Amino acid sequence: MISRKRQKRKSLKTSSFYQGLIFFFSSIGSIVSLILYLWIFKEIDESILLVEIQSSTARSLKNDLDELKNEIENLSRSDVITARATNELNMTVAIPETLVIAMKKNEDSNL
Repeated sequence: MISRKRQKRKSLKTSSFYQGLIFFFSSIGSIVSLILYLWIFKEIDESILLVEIQSSTARSLKNDLDELKNEIENLSRSDVITARATNELNMTVAIPETLVIAMKKNEDSNL
C-alpha cells in the first residue's frame, strides 16, 4: 500500500477571508497611491508655474533695464545735452576764446 500524505484543505471560510483581506489592502493601497500621485502632480505643477512667473519677471526686468540704458545713452549725447541746456535752463553756449601765450626761450631750458 502506498501511503498518502494528507493535505489540509483550506476551508471556504478561510479562503474568502484571505481574499477579502487582499481586496481590502489592495483597494486602500490604490487609493493611497492615487492621492500621493495627485499631491506630487500638484506640487510639480505649482513649481513649474512659479518658475514661469519668475522667468517672465526676469525678462520684464531685463527689458526695463535695456530701455533705461538706451535712454541714458540717448540723454548723454552732447547735442541732446546742449539742446536741453538751451531750451529748459536758458543757458547759452559759450564762445570759445583764443589765448596766446608768449614764452621767452631761456638758454638753460630745452623747451
